[in-house]
Amino acid sequence: MRRERTQVMNKSILLVDDSLPNLKLTRFLLTQEGFDVRTAENAEQALLALETRVPYIILMDIQMPGMDGLALTRHLRRDWDSSLRNVPIVALTASAIKGDEQIARAAGCDGYITKPIDTRAFVGLVRDYAGASGNARGAGS
Repeated sequence: MRRERTQVMNKSILLVDDSLPNLKLTRFLLTQEGFDVRTAENAEQALLALETRVPYIILMDIQMPGMDGLALTRHLRRDWDSSLRNVPIVALTASAIKGDEQIARAAGCDGYITKPIDTRAFVGLVRDYAGASGNARGAGS
């Protein structure tokens, strides 16, 4: 168990992705809409970021070297303190094989967005997942 974190930042997003082009694009889209976006290129960086601030939502790449996004999500849902209980975690993945969304949800993800992202719809999807899940994890998603 970790110690309790500082307050939840209403518009902060933790974006976890090992692809620099994906990080740059998604960060740009989200910052243009007023979000405070912190990035992590792997699970270790994500865990360090979560030590100091609880985000509004976590966008999690599934396929990363080392601890992948599903393993990190399971760790956060199972072993982390209660500060992340109501924080939506949305899977970001290039894999769109039948059954992948169910696997992500079983790991603890509240939503699922495939890559390449639709730049016109991406921010709206993030807002929808955050709004649907932000108060009660899993509600409405």
